[in-house]
Amino acid sequence: MKTTNNSIFFAILAAALYAISTPVSKLLLQNVPPTMVAAFLYLGAGLGMGMMMLVRRRVSKTVKEERLTRSDVPYAAAMVALDIAAPILMMYGLRINSAANTALLNNFEIVATALIALLFFREKVSGRLWAAIALVTVASILLSLDGTSASEALRFSKGSLLVLGATICWGLENNCTRRIADKDPMLIVTVKGFGSGLGALCIALSLGEAFPAWKHLAILLLLGYVAYGLSIFFYTLAQRGIGAAKTSTYYALAPFIGAFLSVVVLGEPISWVFIVATLVMAAGCWLAGR
Repeated sequence: MKTTNNSIFFAILAAALYAISTPVSKLLLQNVPPTMVAAFLYLGAGLGMGMMMLVRRRVSKTVKEERLTRSDVPYAAAMVALDIAAPILMMYGLRINSAANTALLNNFEIVATALIALLFFREKVSGRLWAAIALVTVASILLSLDGTSASEALRFSKGSLLVLGATICWGLENNCTRRIADKDPMLIVTVKGFGSGLGALCIALSLGEAFPAWKHLAILLLLGYVAYGLSIFFYTLAQRGIGAAKTSTYYALAPFIGAFLSVVVLGEPISWVFIVATLVMAAGCWLAGR
């Protein structure tokens, strides 16, 4: 019972840590270009996890985790490439969209992950999951519509489309990461962090984006370590205790926590469409985790 409770706590903690990234990133985008934000968030995760690996190696000689092998290289390379594209799309979308809207749209990753697993990896999708996919998709469409005026009510928001593009990249990345999920989670996060962070940094520099001020750089690195590095680490610990399905159920709280924080911290307005979409999205996430 104690192990189960600890694992549930780790899953909720992982969700809460990731949820912080949306409102804080929204604030940082006022002073830092989007690709630079994406780059240093992942570099923060890589640096943090790399340091944790060094500490673990010094403190505990008995911890043994499987290393990546040559057969894992294609999946690891795809994982890094997709983790370059996804956060860049996310930050450009977040710069346009409200943080609360962006947080909820993150749930479309459930749809993307399931459909890619079906189409490319021939995994079975249950009837309950199909219903969840339908509900999350409907909610995502509602959140993506530009309702600024009656004449534009059926026009899709550019920011929302960018966010959805990011979730599709992460859905494909989830399927690649699943193929190496039995390997050392700290090593996987470190590879993701440095590989994707350096890749995004090269793109940012090629675009002529300005290097962040030191105070913003420090916040970005810390946010990346907490919201990406530690979040993934605690997610992995939870999976080992209560399994992938239950962990994903608790982790689905992340977008809702992110939306709540965005409304409270940033003072973003809530429309009736947002409320309806939130309820539909919650029903879909509940079905997906059953």
